Amino acid sequence: MTARFVYWMNVSLDLRIEHEDGEHGGGEWLRIGEDLHREFNARAGRMTQLVQGRIVYDIMASFWPAARDDTDLPDYLREYGAIWTDAPKVLVSRTRTAADHNTRIVGGPDAIADLAALRASADGDIGVGGATLATALLEAHLLDELLLFTHPVVLNTGRPLFDRLERPLQLDLLEQQSFARGVVMHRYAVRDAR
Repeated sequence: MTARFVYWMNVSLDLRIEHEDGEHGGGEWLRIGEDLHREFNARAGRMTQLVQGRIVYDIMASFWPAARDDTDLPDYLREYGAIWTDAPKVLVSRTRTAADHNTRIVGGPDAIADLAALRASADGDIGVGGATLATALLEAHLLDELLLFTHPVVLNTGRPLFDRLERPLQLDLLEQQSFARGVVMHRYAVRDAR
């Protein structure tokens, strides 16, 4: 029994996840329509749990729990609110000591070892949110897949998909799919995952 860590991210064609500091996964350049969000819902609903860095977690926790019951929002956003809120989550943080919404916290010098133990003892796909966290998992050879939703824009500046890469990252394409507004999903296996 071994789960897979799947880094899930919206990216530009040049693999940027932010154009401006502080966008944290948002930005005017993203082209998220209903069809794409329904795909997010379907994939998130199949994740056995989520592992998120503090910034990603804080952003998600500030919106999605209330969104699940907000009748002013479209049904697919309310659905994602329920999926995110109900999903078992692990928050990786050195500073947080408490979290709501079905969340436990790991942090400190043993965080990657704790995540390796989680991966070894769980089943299915575990969604990973946050570039800092994904980079640490990649360096520990624990990142199994990339699930990239590529938006048709070249940002040229901003935060990259990974904070750093010490060597070329070899991938194998597992799946691809196109969505409205020119967004294309690519799912890759990371070749050197343990």
